[in-house]
Amino acid sequence: MLEVVNLSKEYLIPKGSLSILTDVSLSLSRGDALAIMGPSGSGKSTLLYILGALEPPTSGSVTLDDQNPFQLKPKELAAFRNRQIGFIFQDHCLLPQCSVIENVLTPTLVAKSDTRDAPQRARALLDHVGLAGRINHRPAELSGGERQRVALARALIMKPLLLLCDEPTGNLDHASAETVASLLLDLHKQQETILIVVTHSAELAARFPVRFEMVEQQLRKIDSSVH
Repeated sequence: MLEVVNLSKEYLIPKGSLSILTDVSLSLSRGDALAIMGPSGSGKSTLLYILGALEPPTSGSVTLDDQNPFQLKPKELAAFRNRQIGFIFQDHCLLPQCSVIENVLTPTLVAKSDTRDAPQRARALLDHVGLAGRINHRPAELSGGERQRVALARALIMKPLLLLCDEPTGNLDHASAETVASLLLDLHKQQETILIVVTHSAELAARFPVRFEMVEQQLRKIDSSVH
């Protein structure tokens, strides 16, 4: 379960402090999926980075699987993030010198847990996203949509509880965006992750059972359905 309680974030600026998030609270269980919308600069990505333990909140708490990552020491935090959280960004962030399967396996190289079955899992994920025949290709030999599908497989290789996506279809054409969105939701259901997507795309957000928008530094629900 992901529990966010009274989360706030401020940045120090020359004239004082700049408030980005104010008293944000959220509770999600395994299998839940939601989309967060809002204009640029509204704090969507900042919230995602805090939930992913990439930067600490100013106040409030984040608990994932009964663990507050910000109470961990740096090495423990890195291990926690590697084990529990998968990331997909607008830019696929693939290593250009590595093959497709090597990119997918990258998170397993620093894992503390047993990863002997990782190559088999990587091939299964790449087969699921339609890239079984391209595992030895380099990113430069792939289309934008294919690169993002590799990034999706990489994000799921460690079987994370929490999957965070920042504009995962933002750089893709319509057909590629539809493919990536469908694969993302399909694999989320298959692995029963907690899925949070930040997006400007109303079309992508409409595919989620729950939608929020960032308004005046807080989350406001814009979908009446209950997951």
